[in-house]
Amino acid sequence: MSEVVLRGFGWRHAGRRAWAVRDVDLRIAHGERVLLLGPSGAGKSTLLAALAGLLPDDSGEAAGTIEIDGLDPRTHRGVRSPETSADGWSSGAGIVFQDPQTQLVMARSGDDVAFGLENRGVPPARIWPWVSDALDRVGFPYPITRSTAALSGGEAQRLALAGVLALRPGLLLLDEPTANLDPDGAALIRESLGSLRDQTMILVEHRVAEALPLIDRVVVLEPGGGVRADGPPELVFAAYGDRLADEGVWVPGFTVPPLKSGRTAGPDLVRASQVAVAQRLAPVSLGVGEGEVLAVTGPNGAGKSTLALVLGGLLAPTGGQVRGFGDDRPPHRWRAATLTGRIGSVFQNPEHQFVTARVADELAVGPRRLGRSADEVERIVDDLLDQLRLAKLAGANPYTLSGGEARRLSVATALATAPRLLVLDEPTFGQDRRTWIELITLLSTLRDDGHGIVAVTHDDDFVQTVADRTFPLGTARRRDPLPQRHPGGRS
Repeated sequence: MSEVVLRGFGWRHAGRRAWAVRDVDLRIAHGERVLLLGPSGAGKSTLLAALAGLLPDDSGEAAGTIEIDGLDPRTHRGVRSPETSADGWSSGAGIVFQDPQTQLVMARSGDDVAFGLENRGVPPARIWPWVSDALDRVGFPYPITRSTAALSGGEAQRLALAGVLALRPGLLLLDEPTANLDPDGAALIRESLGSLRDQTMILVEHRVAEALPLIDRVVVLEPGGGVRADGPPELVFAAYGDRLADEGVWVPGFTVPPLKSGRTAGPDLVRASQVAVAQRLAPVSLGVGEGEVLAVTGPNGAGKSTLALVLGGLLAPTGGQVRGFGDDRPPHRWRAATLTGRIGSVFQNPEHQFVTARVADELAVGPRRLGRSADEVERIVDDLLDQLRLAKLAGANPYTLSGGEARRLSVATALATAPRLLVLDEPTFGQDRRTWIELITLLSTLRDDGHGIVAVTHDDDFVQTVADRTFPLGTARRRDPLPQRHPGGRS
């Protein structure tokens, strides 16, 4: 277990005027389990990165101090080898990022989990049993030889968590650990985290109601700086619940009215017929019409993100066909400008679609590609910055945004060309309650104006609130049986 102490801590990213987080005074005792809340952009992810020692001096400006067991995490990033601990647990911090792909470093899944243990000097005889234990804890469904490049977003999230649990850190930092998981996978992760009683844990999670059984304390960051509330969940929500809900925190018990369409969908904009992608998507047929929101659901590994890429014209199927907009050619054969004007796509990982160094420039890329005038481009950019609450970030680098801000930017880039069809992969990931409501209200307005929307999602609130039709993508691809994890060495 670890003790955490912050005194007046603050951080401002290089090139940004506003502080990401500021004036935080906080003490977390050994073994406490804390839920860190606050609106999108309040600095939750930045604070976790600071605790993990991942904010070097040359990447921004710091204020105040942070200590973990009396040490500065920036100069003591390493987790001491568990060999030095009688119970197998170590000091130091382990973090799971919002985007799990950023922390996978090896080509094979078992090697990725073993990587940290090897670098910590854990005795070889312990490594593979600990790898096996960590993979089983998170319900990883593949052999240790599984390619990390072949994992879905949810599967990568499980693997990243296994890599951290294998290190057995005294301080566990979790940034939206269930965001990309199907309901069964999310429940399994929560069960696994609930069984870990030997660690201090700080959790950022928008699914507040589901997270409450895991924690004993809630800390709410004030967006302008400092800590607004700190205490047992029931006391914090009783005293601040209404205000927190208004400002975007997912306070349990606050519901959102449905925004379903009252009209029948129009003709199909795009239709897929027995479309398949080898090793990634089994044959599937579906269409999406004008004026409807279609939610594509299903377990991790079923091929939902692959289907989104195919429907968006960004991936050629290996079987079947996709047709739309009265064009005899499949979308992946259209010219770039034609595709941009007809279909807008949002990737599961928003950073994968950013191509400029400024938020405003990112929004201008699509309209410029379509030949819009400078005045039109400026109007489109300004409107989207206001609609998606990004105006204050117009000059920021997209790669310095919080997860929720990056998601809104990726949605805005898809809207910038006013396409008739939107294909969105996890569009509500990382949103606080306020931006979530604003985003689905925007999507419902587009739907009512005749646009078609396909949303790959694990967000049941999204499905219940705005989806007009749900397409469950069946069961996951055939998976190999759970392997014998401990090979006695590299396999």
